[in-house]
Order: sequence, then C-alpha cells, then structure tokens
Amino acid sequence: MNKKWVLRALAIVLILVADIGLDRITKNYIRHNFRYYEEILPFKNNLHYLITRVENTGAFLSLGDSLGNPWRFMLLSLMPAAVLLFGLTYIIIKTNLHKLTVLGIILVLAGGIGNLYDRWVYGSVTDFMLIKYPWFKTGVFNVADVSIMIGVGLLLIQSFLNDRKSSNKKSENNPEKVTA
Repeated sequence: MNKKWVLRALAIVLILVADIGLDRITKNYIRHNFRYYEEILPFKNNLHYLITRVENTGAFLSLGDSLGNPWRFMLLSLMPAAVLLFGLTYIIIKTNLHKLTVLGIILVLAGGIGNLYDRWVYGSVTDFMLIKYPWFKTGVFNVADVSIMIGVGLLLIQSFLNDRKSSNKKSENNPEKVTA
C-alpha cells in the first residue's frame, strides 16, 4: 500500500472520530443534565443563544417524524446509512479530490453518522442549541447539524472556486472570445 494513501485514510478517520466524538460528548451531556425543553442561557445577559433539550424523531426540522414503519425506517435510517457508506467509500477511493472537498465530505459524513447513531440507539436525535434574535430564530440543532452545515458550506466554496478556475482557463485558451 502507498504510504501517502494510508496517511490520507488515517487523517480522514481521525477527523471523523474527533467530530463524531464531540457530537457524542455534547449530546450525552445534554441528555444527562437537562430536562426536556428546559432553557438555559449559557452566557449572562445573552438572550440570543439558548440551550434547550429537544428530542427530534424526524429528520431536519422534524421532517418525516409522522411517517409510519417501514417508510420511516427506510427514509430515516436505511437510506442515510447507505448514502453515508457510499460517501465514506468515495472519499477513501478517490485520492485526487481537493482537500477542501474531502474535508467538506468528512464533516457531512460525521454529522450524518452522529445523528444516525442517535436515531438507531435512542429512537430520536438530541438537539439542544437555539439562536434567537428579535428578527431571526433558528430551529433547535446540535453539533452534528453544525458539522453538516459547515461541510456543505465548504463544498459550495470549493465548487465556486472550481467554477472560477475553469472559467479562467477557458478565457486563457480562447482570449478573443472573452467578454466582460
């Protein structure tokens, strides 16, 4: 085996384990130290960031929580597990991906694994962070959700950078067709 490939795979696994570990630690702390819907202000006089314990039996924003089995199991457990397995296989096999792309996919996978673990073990996902402003309010979310959002953000940034790079190469190869 190639030493570079082994180091890359090890880095992927370490980032996954660290991210999933942080998610597990925070959810376990909330699960064992907070009552349902109890609201705590972690920083004095900060009305914008709350901690509250909610158990989400659905997916994002409780979508699918009213589905009956077997649809619920297929859509909220089986399908995400297959997608996560495919994603993990993809980033390990495809060694020519940009580092930002790999990191984005790892963060999405780690967040997905963290939430899927909760769903399988507890039957629901523990959410506990909430941001409230007079003009803006989030749904309740967790570390895994933040990881997924950051990962998607990195993938979008990398996609934008690839598009710019591609359009710059096209304009260099075809200088007379460049338009402003």
